[in-house]
Amino acid sequence: MTSLDALVKAYDVRGVVPDPFSTDVARAIGAAFADVVGGPRVVVGRDMRPSGPALVEAFADGVTSRGVDVVRIGLCSTDGLYHASGALDVPGAMFTASHNPAQYNGIKMCHPGARPVGQDTGLAEIRARAERYLDEGVPAPAGRRGEVSDHDTLAEYAAFLRGLVDLSGVRPLKVVVDAGNGMAGLTVPAVLGTAAGLPALPLDVVPLYFELDGSFPNHEANPLEPENLRDLQAAVVEHGADVGLAFDGDADRCFVVDEQGQPVSPSAITALVGLREVASEVAAGRTPVVIRNLITSRAVADLLEAAGARVVRTRVGHSFIKAEMARHEAVFGGEHSAHYYFRDFFFADTGMLAAMHVLAALGTARRPDGSPVALSALAEAYEPYAASGEINSRVADVAAARERVLDAYVRRAEAGPVEVDELDGLTVVHWDAPPRWWFNLRPSNTEPLLRLNVEASDEATMTELRDAVLGIIR
Repeated sequence: MTSLDALVKAYDVRGVVPDPFSTDVARAIGAAFADVVGGPRVVVGRDMRPSGPALVEAFADGVTSRGVDVVRIGLCSTDGLYHASGALDVPGAMFTASHNPAQYNGIKMCHPGARPVGQDTGLAEIRARAERYLDEGVPAPAGRRGEVSDHDTLAEYAAFLRGLVDLSGVRPLKVVVDAGNGMAGLTVPAVLGTAAGLPALPLDVVPLYFELDGSFPNHEANPLEPENLRDLQAAVVEHGADVGLAFDGDADRCFVVDEQGQPVSPSAITALVGLREVASEVAAGRTPVVIRNLITSRAVADLLEAAGARVVRTRVGHSFIKAEMARHEAVFGGEHSAHYYFRDFFFADTGMLAAMHVLAALGTARRPDGSPVALSALAEAYEPYAASGEINSRVADVAAARERVLDAYVRRAEAGPVEVDELDGLTVVHWDAPPRWWFNLRPSNTEPLLRLNVEASDEATMTELRDAVLGIIR
């Protein structure tokens, strides 16, 4: 019996092409997707990876074999696919492996309105059906075969985003953008420039690696790794830019660098963007809800609650956050990995819209004397605590390592009373009295790894705790 367990992850499909991710597998998944998600048509997009066209063709063949039409939108960002799914109110499939190396590809799938397809919302059934189709063949449709058509949605996507954040009145900003040879090379000129026929904005965009190239000749399109930000950091300083933006391969995540070339944490961006969205809701007489995952800084909740929001804490992972966004009608959501979610963008994540909010905030911020505020000064208010960032440890026995940490910080409780929860991994909190700190320890779903995040009220406490917990883990 065929098994796709290694290819179908918790909330998407991801693997090396052509083994295990072959065109036969893409065709079977397409047929299964049509069966499970249903509807008269689906929208399909792809990133710039060389394996994309053949996989899309096979997937479309599987979908149409079940009597469902396919609308191909061609090259797009993942949030561009979400926009098409939301605007057309049809299911969608995006062929991308996000930040993974060139030999990978994958599929991110959604229900109509860009609602997520995850293990509990159809993905497990899609996997099971695809496995059966690979073993037994895809049955013939009862009626007609579906048809394939093409529709370019880039201009519609750009106009939609421009309608959500008005950048026409910001002060002139010099913005360095590192597309990493990924899909931001297509979307940034359309949204922030005039490539989609929109009016010019007061932005001087300095492009880095805008050529679409799925072999990633300059660096991996994964801004979460510090080495992949170095070219952007140097360019911001060299050009005297106000801000730097880095996108991952499918351009659904955006990382921000200040005018000094220093990264601004995704938690600080969550607070900055969240406060803008909260202010709009409060001004309209509504009580806003904001979602944050449990790895984001405590400052996010502190600042947003003070501004009048109700903050809901959730597990790491876009399918969990999207579900909570919809359940609570949340105006905004943020993750430590630089995924940002918006009610006004079908509750889906979009790095481009987050970047536009950052540019709007920076371009309108003024000191009392009327002089502009630099991004480093603007972000400082949103980063009051010291954080370790996510640190991975490969261990022989994940459960045993977790038990050692639990014994040291909870059972023996040498640091005094702590709060413990297991919403996602193990979170231990000591925040009611000095020294204030918390840490979270989460196992990887696919590897023998433990992921550690530490935050404290000061750098010395954070460093001491980080090193102590790592010592126990390792």
